Amino acid sequence: MKRKIGKKVANNTNRKGLLRKGDPVMVIAGGSSKKRELKGKKSTITAIVGKRGERALLDGLNVGTKHLKQTAPGKPKGKTPKEIPVHISNLMYFADKLNAPVKLKSQRLADGTRVRGYKDPTNGEFVQISDKR
Repeated sequence: MKRKIGKKVANNTNRKGLLRKGDPVMVIAGGSSKKRELKGKKSTITAIVGKRGERALLDGLNVGTKHLKQTAPGKPKGKTPKEIPVHISNLMYFADKLNAPVKLKSQRLADGTRVRGYKDPTNGEFVQISDKR
């Protein structure tokens, strides 16, 4: 029996491509209790960053301080605020209709197009999310 040798595949690959720029999200984990508590806060995704797109910048959340050294006359120096990316595994899509975070799924329609959405917990029906691209 052959063993697979090489890199492991991440377990969260199915959720990685479902969150997109502009989606409303809720932070379900992360943040330190002393500096900034992020868990339970709502925001929108401003950008997806990282080599494999595994991190997201959130609007107004997880803001840190970047210390700048003056490299030339007229260039800024000192402390400036900077958004720090959050891992996508710590985020869930926030459905305004339900006022709760939901797990996104993709489904094919009868005409063959793939759409994003979630299962409504009250009746079990698939609710499609409108993509604004």
